[in-house]
Amino acid sequence: MLGSLLIVFREVMEAGLIVGIVLAATQGIPGRGRWVAGGIAAGVAGAAIVAVFAGSLSAALSGNGQDVFSATILCIAVLMLGWHTVWMTRHGREMAGEMKTLGAEVVSGERSLAAMSVVVAVAVLREGVEVVLFLYGIAVSTHSGPAAMLTGGALGIAAGAALSWLLYRGLIVIPLSRLFSVTGLLIAFLAAGMASQAAGLLAGDDLIPALGYEVWDTSWLLSDGSMVGRAAKALLGYSDRPMGVQVITWAVTLATMIIATRLVRRRPAARV
Repeated sequence: MLGSLLIVFREVMEAGLIVGIVLAATQGIPGRGRWVAGGIAAGVAGAAIVAVFAGSLSAALSGNGQDVFSATILCIAVLMLGWHTVWMTRHGREMAGEMKTLGAEVVSGERSLAAMSVVVAVAVLREGVEVVLFLYGIAVSTHSGPAAMLTGGALGIAAGAALSWLLYRGLIVIPLSRLFSVTGLLIAFLAAGMASQAAGLLAGDDLIPALGYEVWDTSWLLSDGSMVGRAAKALLGYSDRPMGVQVITWAVTLATMIIATRLVRRRPAARV
């Protein structure tokens, strides 16, 4: 539940910031609310279609095929998490400027409300597809039930939407760089855990070397089946009896994401 809450909160907040910037830049335009709502609805519908196909394909597979499919989805989710975190670190400010420019063009009549709606739809669709892949990855890696996933997702939507609305209305001031840094670090741990679980699935089917079984056994201290252990597994990738390949994959993924983000943050922003 915690993992799904974190992912959904982050993605909803990012989509909400885009929508908020567009709304703030197009104040006074008649009908803008309907066009923005239509864009949001179209994006959500597209993400729902992706979710249906992913679930159907997984259910159609059995045995090793389902493990390979699950590991593939996990690897895709990890790559997208890494790319998205690094990209937002590098281009988040530029994207905000582009959204403000779009709003100004709509106000001046250079761009239509339909164009604004398409931009919003694409933004929501992108975040929605990422949510689908990430939640599927969390479900596979932590074996979470639908109730916990839905609860975490609903709380993430509510928290992300509320924060986006408060920021849009100017009722609170939060240093977004600090907020994204904290959530980015948590997502790095989440991605490392997903990569570790993908390696475990493939090693379990003898598709890659395990590099040792039960490198350690900390089930006596914290079982990954307990409530606290499941939370640690979802957020940190914890396993009480990991394979060697899982430990290596976890460490390499986490180090790669943290180093890449820091290197990008130190580079000067591109001038527009």
